[in-house]
Amino acid sequence: MNTSNKESFDIIIVGGGLVGLSMAALLAQSQEHSPAANRLRIALLDAGLPQESNYSRDAVENFDPRVSALTVTSQQLFASLGLWEQDLASFACPYTDMYVWDTGGIGDISFSCREVRQAQLGHIIENTRLDRALNHYLGRTGLEQYRGNKLRHLERQEEQSLLLLDNGQTLSCRLLIAADGGNSFIRQQAGFTTREWAYGHQAIVATVATEKPHAQTAAQCFLPSGPLAFLPLRDSQDTQHYSSIVWSCTDALAQELLAMDEDQFRHDLQQAFENRLGQIEAVGPRFSFPLWQRHARDYVQEGLALVGDAAHTIHPLAGQGVNLGLADVHCLAGIISAARAEGQDIASHQVLSRYQRQRKGHNLGMMALMEGFKRGFGSDDLLLRWARNTGLALVDSALPLKRQLMQKAMGL
Repeated sequence: MNTSNKESFDIIIVGGGLVGLSMAALLAQSQEHSPAANRLRIALLDAGLPQESNYSRDAVENFDPRVSALTVTSQQLFASLGLWEQDLASFACPYTDMYVWDTGGIGDISFSCREVRQAQLGHIIENTRLDRALNHYLGRTGLEQYRGNKLRHLERQEEQSLLLLDNGQTLSCRLLIAADGGNSFIRQQAGFTTREWAYGHQAIVATVATEKPHAQTAAQCFLPSGPLAFLPLRDSQDTQHYSSIVWSCTDALAQELLAMDEDQFRHDLQQAFENRLGQIEAVGPRFSFPLWQRHARDYVQEGLALVGDAAHTIHPLAGQGVNLGLADVHCLAGIISAARAEGQDIASHQVLSRYQRQRKGHNLGMMALMEGFKRGFGSDDLLLRWARNTGLALVDSALPLKRQLMQKAMGL
């Protein structure tokens, strides 16, 4: 690798998605009041370029089909950066209630923010709004960014990582943070072992307009083919008639649904959701992505840490993926800051292993819980159907247990 034009950094974050941007923002914020001579040199690397949002939120085609269901804890992260009230709150739709039912039986369960004495259970917001707010924040910090150039090669040396970009430039760092997604190039190049499997399912996402208002309620039904969620959106006039759908189903059914014309898709979607929001009046562009379960056996090596989907991917049925990633970066940023204050080597395995110890058990627990839901509600076995419907009814009537589940899901 040619290092004649090498740029050296203390930390390089690879990946400009929500998790990578949040990691960069938290690290930049931690240095705001430090003398210039004591600040870390940090860079963000991503093959894509930042894109401005042109979505006006007044028709289904004007919404970003990619949304995030932010927990209260994730909201607090953005608030700590000064972004929530100023940049995000007016676009985020709070959901105060959640309703879940099994279409193959009589079991259902409802959750309300009032049961945990909170103003809401969480917020649904388009990813483009989060992207834009974080990119504007980083632009104000002066953090160095390498955008539009793909990472072509990674060379791990004893005390540094060398990154060769496709434009021939070489970057080096003591600490490399991989936030480059489920198919992480860095994870693969660094030889991390993963446990993973494909579900053989796709998740179809789109924005829909409904006859009845969503009443700030997130709803999810379990179909024989997989879960279908309606997540409430906030439109320009706050009419409460727009929702984002996530329909998880087999690969074969997904192809059928994607190939349908809009009228047929609206009909099938309305039937699948049992007309809970009346007529489906319009559907925006439909997109799909394959579903995987993936978990790295280790999150760290000397001088390297995996965060977000690079470390773990999860079934989207409870919308926890991005929240786990945001919790990762909040934890890692805190550990880096504390280690610096104590004069420790932030790239050492000893320091980075603290992040792994704090996050791995929690992530595995949430993944196991979601896997249990997926498998339990994905079976047509009569005994299992009876058990899950009975279980829903029992949990719905057990307020202390419901509160524990809600607090865990909210990140409290």
